[in-house]
Amino acid sequence: MSVKVVCTHCGKVNKIPKKESYAKANCGHCKESMLGQKPLEVDKEDLLHILVNSDIPVVVDFWAPWCGPCVQMAPAFEEAALALPLQVQFLKVNTEEHQELGAIYGIQSIPTLIIFKGTKEVDRLSGAMSAARLINWTKQYV
Repeated sequence: MSVKVVCTHCGKVNKIPKKESYAKANCGHCKESMLGQKPLEVDKEDLLHILVNSDIPVVVDFWAPWCGPCVQMAPAFEEAALALPLQVQFLKVNTEEHQELGAIYGIQSIPTLIIFKGTKEVDRLSGAMSAARLINWTKQYV
């Protein structure tokens, strides 16, 4: 069985074998490693492209640079992303720069995390979380 994953380096869609873990996985287009990727900052176009083309769950952190809890949680979000390579894709939306996305998804407080499967929202949580809690929360959707 294979899954579609969007490369965060070049945006191309890759079909990869579905595994519990990966020792190596390079993009078939740009040849960059798809492992150990930090959360990608996205705009509306990038977000839609990834949601439409990804078979793995996508976790989106809606945040703003002036938000203390958002900035405090950023390292934990990055740690969770590094812990679940090619199992979950982690994205960030700066609601200050992309207010329309905050409105589209009904973001009323930040940080708010939404898990998507395809373009469908399957869960959301608001408030800062530890890396362990983020990992446990997202693993139930893998």
